[in-house]
Amino acid sequence: MRRHVLLAILLAAVAAGCAPQAERGVLYQASAVNALVEGLYDGHTTLAHLLKRGDLGIGTLDALDGELILLDGRAYQVRADGKVYRPGPDATTPFATVTFFSPGTTIDIDGPLDFVQLQSLLDKTLPSKNFPLAVRITGRFKYVKTRSLPRQAKPYPRLVEVTRRQPTFEFHDVRGTLVGFRCPDYMTGLNIPGHHLHFLTADGAGGGHVLELEIEAVRAEAGYVPEVRVALPREGEFGKANIGGNKSADIERAEK
Repeated sequence: MRRHVLLAILLAAVAAGCAPQAERGVLYQASAVNALVEGLYDGHTTLAHLLKRGDLGIGTLDALDGELILLDGRAYQVRADGKVYRPGPDATTPFATVTFFSPGTTIDIDGPLDFVQLQSLLDKTLPSKNFPLAVRITGRFKYVKTRSLPRQAKPYPRLVEVTRRQPTFEFHDVRGTLVGFRCPDYMTGLNIPGHHLHFLTADGAGGGHVLELEIEAVRAEAGYVPEVRVALPREGEFGKANIGGNKSADIERAEK
């Protein structure tokens, strides 16, 4: 009997230790971007839950309270005051995308290179747009412009209304890291098609959703993520909200 109990404990420990490995190659997503577009900002997924499913990612926090960055298994929140906070494991998100980062390609890039040129280089280096692409870019930036959205109160406005009043921040001659994803066009409605990156300064003092940038010298790591899992909210307004249809125009306006 004791041997059976010991064997069960050992198997459980091995399974627990291998759990993160089993999640590699998976893009895990909480909710759908169309829900965020329509103003569904109530958090429903904890950061503790997200960090069991990825060590790199981006999103937002409950009530659209700033920009979420997951880097090396740690969560950062850039609020509308421009400051970076460390949310606890019980903090919740209405929308986020994470993965256990496993880059297949590493390239060193010397600038000057702007945001459009960076996207073009990544597209040439990893050309298949049929798979989501996870990205981490670390180094020196001549310039980065970011935004962060302010916490909202109910009744929540639609996302395009919020982004019309978004605070922006500028960083000059700064070291830091870009993290994010390039999602295929066919994922429109679930996620943001194309490149979506967040920035965190090396000293952890600033960052946000990237609007513009100019690279000085960086190392870019990227890799395809061949499996997608979407966890939709089971409670709240999601079940009765109008999140169907093509909202690409709204998403494009909200990204600027």
